[in-house]
Amino acid sequence: MTFRTRSLIRNLLLAVGALIALPLMASGASIATAERKHWSTSRWDSAGLAPDPVTVKDAVIQVYAARVWGWRGAFAVHTWIVVKPAGAPSYTRYEVVGWGGAPVRISNRTPDGYWAGNAPELLHDLRGPTAAAAIPLLISAAERYPGREGYVMWPGPNSNSFVAYLAREVPELGLELPPTAVGKDWLGATTVFAPAPSGTGYQINLFGLAGVTAAAREGLELNLLGLTIGVDLLRPALKLPGIGRIGLPTTSAVAETKSPISNQ
Repeated sequence: MTFRTRSLIRNLLLAVGALIALPLMASGASIATAERKHWSTSRWDSAGLAPDPVTVKDAVIQVYAARVWGWRGAFAVHTWIVVKPAGAPSYTRYEVVGWGGAPVRISNRTPDGYWAGNAPELLHDLRGPTAAAAIPLLISAAERYPGREGYVMWPGPNSNSFVAYLAREVPELGLELPPTAVGKDWLGATTVFAPAPSGTGYQINLFGLAGVTAAAREGLELNLLGLTIGVDLLRPALKLPGIGRIGLPTTSAVAETKSPISNQ
């Protein structure tokens, strides 16, 4: 190996290290300076993002993300899916949590609730006939989730592994998870190759610790120790650990509800 080659490799490793360390330091500083309460006394009420099921009769699927509680919020978000069949009077919430019983939780909890005081972000919003057709597929996928008997905070299977699995099983959703959804790239103990969660490309990953994703919606993502560094080429943006996406926003959830699933 020549000196120039060694120098190039060293500079590349330093650049990757900086892209990981600096965003995490910035995200960590934000978490450290924020007002902190114990999770039991934090907000869990509605953020006012979900449509009122009494007045909105159409079928609805929504996907949310919120920063996890405590120091882990510098790294990761918690994601979940809520569904409301046409005419249903309430939402059903699907998520995975790491305490108090079986990891997979199916409940009527607040669909758009704060997560231990952290405001939720609406990632995906699908309504009407396309949502109605997808809801039974999501329910079936949740029932056969292979990680339902266990929970591992890092690198997975965790809450984000669950939502990513549902997205892969129902690619018609076209769901792109944020780079802060640590665990989304966990494919299982024996699987190393799979579709990307959005269904618009593919990924190779070893136990959620190292891999690459290439897809139209996700762009090009590098996974290192569960952290994501990436670039979105179609909607120019940089994806960084801890911070998330910097650049043009993804397609708005409202716009997506106007298109058939098959065209997303």
